[in-house]
Amino acid sequence: MTLDARSVTLHLGLLAVLVVLGFVLPTYHQGNLARILVLATYTIGYNVLFGYTGLLSLGHAMFFAAGMYGCGLVMHLGGWPVLPALLMGLVCAAALSAVVALLALRTIGVAFMIVTLMFAQAVYLTVLYLGAWTGGDEGFVIAQASRQIAGFALTDPLTRYFAALMIFAVALLITARMMQMPFGRVLIGVRENEERTQMLGYDVFRHKLLAVIISGTIAGGAGAAYAILFGYVGATFASVQYSIFPLLWVLLGGMGTTIGPLIGVAFMFYLIDYASGLTNAYMLIAGAVLVLLTLFARAGIVGEIRNRWVPWLP
Repeated sequence: MTLDARSVTLHLGLLAVLVVLGFVLPTYHQGNLARILVLATYTIGYNVLFGYTGLLSLGHAMFFAAGMYGCGLVMHLGGWPVLPALLMGLVCAAALSAVVALLALRTIGVAFMIVTLMFAQAVYLTVLYLGAWTGGDEGFVIAQASRQIAGFALTDPLTRYFAALMIFAVALLITARMMQMPFGRVLIGVRENEERTQMLGYDVFRHKLLAVIISGTIAGGAGAAYAILFGYVGATFASVQYSIFPLLWVLLGGMGTTIGPLIGVAFMFYLIDYASGLTNAYMLIAGAVLVLLTLFARAGIVGEIRNRWVPWLP
């Protein structure tokens, strides 16, 4: 079996398992997994930029928030149906990512991190400043009656789960295919040795620009999906912590791996969920586990599996 065939089999097999889990899991875990799938989609977007291209952003929450508010506001204030609102969220995230890319890519290294962080803070403060429309710190709730597609209510746990799975599947398969194409190979080349990639004749700036736009658009799609599926839009999702989370999830799952984002989000989600049932100091347990993983699994969970036992993992 060729490497590409193994990759396709792995991804389709993973999606098949997730389909089955939607029918057999109890409602509590079904809801948790739906949330994990949406956040894993967000992390897939971040992984395109950090894991594959090597650009460390500290402001990705602005793209997630752009999709969330772009979608949520037109539904909340304009009464738009779900699909046009989702498209609006994608457009807002793509437009913001293009603007940020054109400005931030004038810098490199630590300066790039700082610039993305500054842009994210500007977006966060804008959300608070426009509190009359955005709801400020409190945010707003999207009416349940408007959260349906073709008669299917997205408030229903099973429908919501499969909607989240569909969004995750699209992001996963697009990213996996992109990394098998010349464009994806160039992104990896930029990550490994940008100067050499440029010497080979590739337009490094254009590839990095497209990487930021693709990454931001996927993140914005996840934000729009979160607003639609869970019915809440709030300024917390534009804050610094939601820029740190995808970095943490990518490092946990394995940067530069296609299934790493899902594993990282699921691991962190259930680690905190389990630890919080044991003690109020659950973040201490979570922190200790993360330190151990950092020391003994530096490539992340999937990355270590690839390095030690299954070298063909994408």
